[in-house]
Amino acid sequence: MTLTYVTGGIRSGKSEFAERLAFSKTGRVLYVAFGVQTDPEMEKRIDIHKRRRPSEWGVLEDPNELTSVQTVYQDYDVILVDCISSWLANHCMWLTEQELKEDQTKTSLIEEVELWLKGIQENQQHVIVVSNEVGLGGVALSSLGRFFQDVLGKINQLIAAEADEAYAVFSGLPLRLKE
Repeated sequence: MTLTYVTGGIRSGKSEFAERLAFSKTGRVLYVAFGVQTDPEMEKRIDIHKRRRPSEWGVLEDPNELTSVQTVYQDYDVILVDCISSWLANHCMWLTEQELKEDQTKTSLIEEVELWLKGIQENQQHVIVVSNEVGLGGVALSSLGRFFQDVLGKINQLIAAEADEAYAVFSGLPLRLKE
């Protein structure tokens, strides 16, 4: 397994860069999309992503559990996960104020990512993971925003530590962080 981590700020061009990476690889590509159509603007963004993808790519849209997608991986050589922060946001939408305060809520989400990372290490695919870098802002200062930043910050660190290569994308320009 080869793991490539791509991060950057909101609308930095990280997804387009990750798509170019996936396109440059040989073999069948599976695009795992976590975006939820919560409003017309998000629906438009998801449509743009759909139109950019080559028609021959397999697509798995909006799985709730990361570990559930691993059984689908077997048929593909390259897996593009766009974006792990959207996966987390999907879970955060349904949390109560009480759950946001409980460490166990954070722990269970982080443990799911750890389990997922362990599972993909056992496979032969090239996995490309896209994520927002929470240190660059773009998240509201609220209990939900702080929860999101705490959990995504830890998730990003876990993925970056396991990655064979890592990139930060700024204004569409990738900067290689790890090789």
